[in-house]
Amino acid sequence: MMQPTIEPMDERDVAAVARLRLATFFEGTARTVEEDAAGLRRLLAGDGFEVAFVARLGDIPVGTCLLVRHELEPAHDLTPWLAGLVVDARYRGAGIGSALVRATEAHAAARGVETLYLYTWEARDFYAALGWNMIEVFGQDDETMALMSCRPRA
Repeated sequence: MMQPTIEPMDERDVAAVARLRLATFFEGTARTVEEDAAGLRRLLAGDGFEVAFVARLGDIPVGTCLLVRHELEPAHDLTPWLAGLVVDARYRGAGIGSALVRATEAHAAARGVETLYLYTWEARDFYAALGWNMIEVFGQDDETMALMSCRPRA
């Protein structure tokens, strides 16, 4: 497999990334591709602190990861967050997720972030292998979630 290009998302990626996010995070919910795409566009139009990275193979978006100020209301009053990491199932296990996390960490570090947070349901071991530390395991919406943190590296 060729190496993906990882860079900040732009308008050409929004619809494909919204479909990937919907299939991964919002399947079986009322959320639409249009709603998710609108949220991504708001993030892209922001002040540049928040960012959506995209991994592309050629011109095809195969993964994404976000840096956002706010995540899951109101479980924890912390900021900022690594959020929405997803890699198309056909391309998992090839290092794309790790590369997206590293790009997001580098962006955060370049903006002076000292501690970055995330929530995960199932990927605790993945993030721990990348140097993230467990803070707390808690329940929300009938799910068991882990709150994790790291010091972002450039």
